[in-house]
Amino acid sequence: MIVCKTQTELAVMRRSGQVLRQVLDEVRKHVAPGVTTMDLERVAASKISELGAKPAFKGYNGYPCVLCTSVNNEVIHGIPSEKRTLKEGDIISLDCGVIVEGFYTDSAFTMAVGSQPLSSELQKLLDVTRGALDRALEKALIGNTVGDIGAAVQQHVEANGFSVVREFVGHGIGTRMHEEPQVPNYGNAGQGPRLREGMVLAIEPMVSVGKPDVRLLDDQWTAVTQDGSFSAHFEHCVAITKSGPVVLTA
Repeated sequence: MIVCKTQTELAVMRRSGQVLRQVLDEVRKHVAPGVTTMDLERVAASKISELGAKPAFKGYNGYPCVLCTSVNNEVIHGIPSEKRTLKEGDIISLDCGVIVEGFYTDSAFTMAVGSQPLSSELQKLLDVTRGALDRALEKALIGNTVGDIGAAVQQHVEANGFSVVREFVGHGIGTRMHEEPQVPNYGNAGQGPRLREGMVLAIEPMVSVGKPDVRLLDDQWTAVTQDGSFSAHFEHCVAITKSGPVVLTA
């Protein structure tokens, strides 16, 4: 069942999204060579607590942390670790969620580690994945379909020579982390559930340099590319409104 939110509920979700933005902005400041992914976990946990929110990820289906830290060929759900130290030239995807007044929000971005410019291929990967999210958000209009969103992502990614990860998808979000509908990053325009006023979607392109296939590591959480190619992930929560898309986590 797709749940449409009232204006009051959307206002709460906007507050939740702004708390999450502050958390991720704080984590971003601490990304540097020599920092461990567990260091970033501690920053996120501290900021969530300081802002009076609850972590959305920790304990969710047994996930052990408040943050996902996916490095290089890790697509999503990388578990923070004292043993994983970031290096110059790495890329890291930071994914976090919070609960404010009973409402979830979820957001992610990928960034370079260190001050040296990335290779042209990796910089293009980040730019294309971010661009795919921007194009998807533009399709979050009343009367459009979930397929319009997926098609926008897929066309942009594949036109630039990269692959869309298909095993994981975006989702509705509200009083639960995952609500209907699922929001694939591929598909056909005009197909799938139609977008209605009050729907809130977590749209999250996951893009790989090489092939789209992924596998799970032994921790049963971390998804990596099958061919070892690098991957990027960007995500925002967007509300479908009469005045157009409202990005709650921007």
